[in-house]
Amino acid sequence: MGKKHRGGESKRLTDVELELMTILWRLGEANVADVIAQLLPGRDLAYTSVSTILRILESKGVIASRKEGRGHIYAPLLGKTEYEARAVRDVVERVFQGAPIALVRQLIDTNQLTDNDVLEVRKLLTRAKGRK
Repeated sequence: MGKKHRGGESKRLTDVELELMTILWRLGEANVADVIAQLLPGRDLAYTSVSTILRILESKGVIASRKEGRGHIYAPLLGKTEYEARAVRDVVERVFQGAPIALVRQLIDTNQLTDNDVLEVRKLLTRAKGRK
């Protein structure tokens, strides 16, 4: 059974839904054929499958469509940045028991940071400290 959501809260996207949303975020709007043309080489999804997934995304309220000719043009209603923020909040709540520092610690402990990455993190921390 799917997770229930209140208000404008976005439902979590499946991997294939996120794959198609990423294409729509990049293109701005597209029909089914446009989306298929943007799939990674070797990624074979049938026209009907893409069409069905786009309709599911529309039913979730994350994209909208308008009729054009015999088909539809789809466009995101949910921005990429907004989805990223919701996904991170969800991970922090579900996996890290609501502790963002635990997520940050895990990211630092399990990823090789370059000197530029460390400088960027320091800048972000300084900016966050200034907001307090």
